[in-house]
Amino acid sequence: MTDARWVWGVGLATTSENGTVLDTWFPEPKAGRIPLGYDPTMPPEDLERHAVADPRRAVTVDVVTLEVDLDAAPASTSDAYLRLHALSHRLARPNEVNLDGVFAHLPNVAWTTAGPMHPDDATRLRPFLQRDGVQLQGLDKFPRLLDYVTPPGVRIADASRVRLGAYLSPGTTVMHEGFVNFNAGTLGASMVEGRISQGVVVGDGSDIGGGASIMGTLSGGGTHKVSIGARTLLGANAGVGISLGDDCVVEAGLYVTAGSKIVLADEPPKADGTRPIAKGSELSGVDGLLLRRNSITGAVEAVRRSGVGVALNEALHA
Repeated sequence: MTDARWVWGVGLATTSENGTVLDTWFPEPKAGRIPLGYDPTMPPEDLERHAVADPRRAVTVDVVTLEVDLDAAPASTSDAYLRLHALSHRLARPNEVNLDGVFAHLPNVAWTTAGPMHPDDATRLRPFLQRDGVQLQGLDKFPRLLDYVTPPGVRIADASRVRLGAYLSPGTTVMHEGFVNFNAGTLGASMVEGRISQGVVVGDGSDIGGGASIMGTLSGGGTHKVSIGARTLLGANAGVGISLGDDCVVEAGLYVTAGSKIVLADEPPKADGTRPIAKGSELSGVDGLLLRRNSITGAVEAVRRSGVGVALNEALHA
């Protein structure tokens, strides 16, 4: 095992009165192992001064120093958070970090404008929170990315739409209705107006149109991790359950799954005059395809495209 498959960091762990570790914030995680000679009992002063209890939320905050093997499964809440930070700090790409069993280490948290707290305490202390102007923003296992990491060179219009653990490359724009889950994201400059589900990666120069959806693997029994190639357009309100190669276009409103029957409109007709048909899974990852619905017959068709695909607005993604 090389040091390249490890990350380490010094962070602040928030713990509720019943002993539940709610989260851990790692401001500057680093690749590799804890350096020889590093003294974890002497944390950075600028971090230690924030390790104070907050009676409004019934929590304590403590400094933790941790290193994790990215090939091993998560072993604690702080371990899980360090892995999510590694993704969002671009120390590892989606699907390169072992997240087996991660949900068991992420408690359901009441996320407030003052920070995390236990849901039971949020109910009990609600009158005092309201008096102090502390608002409840959500109940979830995952926090918002921007509460922990500010990825350089990225635009995010609505902080609630991107989870910690998202990997966003410079030049990426996530518009108000875009969504990026943990262990998913963009590998280059991209426009995101639709949904990037867990495990999905989007290539450089691609556009996920408004209301578009990319199938993930968190439920439904699917195991194929969908990827979107470079310079590919997923039209508005379209969706895919298969991977798309480079320079592809999926027509607006069309949803293509592994089992979709797709007419190969470029192929010579058979003896009975019909065109060959392929399942969606057979076209997964193929470059240079236009997937559309025939407006007369209603059949889903695939035709070859020439040249490059979508071209993003360079000024918008600079």
